[in-house]
Amino acid sequence: MKSRTSARKPSFVITLGLLTAMAAITVDLSLPAVPEMVEALATSLSTGQQIVGIFMAGMAFGQIPAGLMSDRVGRLPVLYAGVGLFTLAALAAAVAETIELMLAARFVQGFGAAAAIVLSRAIVRDIAHGKEAARLMSLMTMLLTTAPVIAPSIGALLVAEWGWHAPFITIAVLGVIILTAIRFNLYETHVPNNNEHPVRQLHSSVVEFFSHRQSIYGLLLIVLPPAGYMSIIAISAALTVEIYGFSITSYGLIFAAAGVSILAGALINRLLVSHLDSLQLVALGATLMGISSAQLLAVAWLDGASFGWLWGSVCLFMFTIAITMPNATVLALDPLPKIAGVASSIIGTLQNVAGATGALLGAAIYNGSVRNAVLIIGAVGAAVFCVFLARPLIAPGPVVHHPDELARD
Repeated sequence: MKSRTSARKPSFVITLGLLTAMAAITVDLSLPAVPEMVEALATSLSTGQQIVGIFMAGMAFGQIPAGLMSDRVGRLPVLYAGVGLFTLAALAAAVAETIELMLAARFVQGFGAAAAIVLSRAIVRDIAHGKEAARLMSLMTMLLTTAPVIAPSIGALLVAEWGWHAPFITIAVLGVIILTAIRFNLYETHVPNNNEHPVRQLHSSVVEFFSHRQSIYGLLLIVLPPAGYMSIIAISAALTVEIYGFSITSYGLIFAAAGVSILAGALINRLLVSHLDSLQLVALGATLMGISSAQLLAVAWLDGASFGWLWGSVCLFMFTIAITMPNATVLALDPLPKIAGVASSIIGTLQNVAGATGALLGAAIYNGSVRNAVLIIGAVGAAVFCVFLARPLIAPGPVVHHPDELARD
């Protein structure tokens, strides 16, 4: 194993950031292609928008296998297999001639992408804990936020210049780039443990995870937000173009504002992580999310609002994600150094089930009204705030760390 200082190299952190951002880039690049893709594949906008939810569903199904296999055989073999499958499925999506083939390719693509998101978190827990892990998570989140800032605008430009196939081809190229980055920048951080039968190992790991109330508390804070932001992402093109009358080019810039909000949250989190612990930062993020949800629920009740008020409230929600979720992830993983792969996959699976549910439900209930566009994200933000307030019931007592137990030892 290489020394822990290798993890501080920019190339190492950037590669983890690319793995973390792979799903977001895939979603955000493809969104501007939906209207033209729908016309070309002779389907409805509601069906076309399901490319988001189907991708997230594939990620949900892929995370437990990725986490378990990475604990058994190591992180790198599973990364190569997952990102390789992602790349091949991206090529299939680029040449799809029916919506059925497109949705099938997106599901497989999500299944492959699951390894990236699971193992980026697991690698962090392999080599760090507590505030050091929070710093790494914060840096990865900062890299993640560049995706929603620039990807929609790039996707809109690609569609305008070369048609709806172009973003999907670009996603395949991204897969090749990430495979190359893994080869040159990452190293194996986990000593494989395959002494048990896979089913028994999975069972014991799941039992271990849910035996820690701190992990359950962190899990709830991580799992809920994706249902909210994926619901608004799934219908964002229809919301901005159909309801408020913006052009598809303007949509890319509007969507980028949400990405800038996440970036701002990540920068604030990066500054505060040296001065506040993870629980204090979770409190800050959850409180701000509660404020944003109150605004969005008011917009839903009124069934209409200025676009500035609506999108400003969405941006505040996105701002809080970069504070709440990295620190909640540290809370969830800190008690579990020896099963970081499965622990990360449990988090990711439930997170993506929630995200896929939010995206599919958002697309299903969307009827051209402002109320149905923002109802889910508002309700989810309120639920996150309630979970934060319920910590004395869910996970009382001091925060648990295992500073001397790293999976790489």
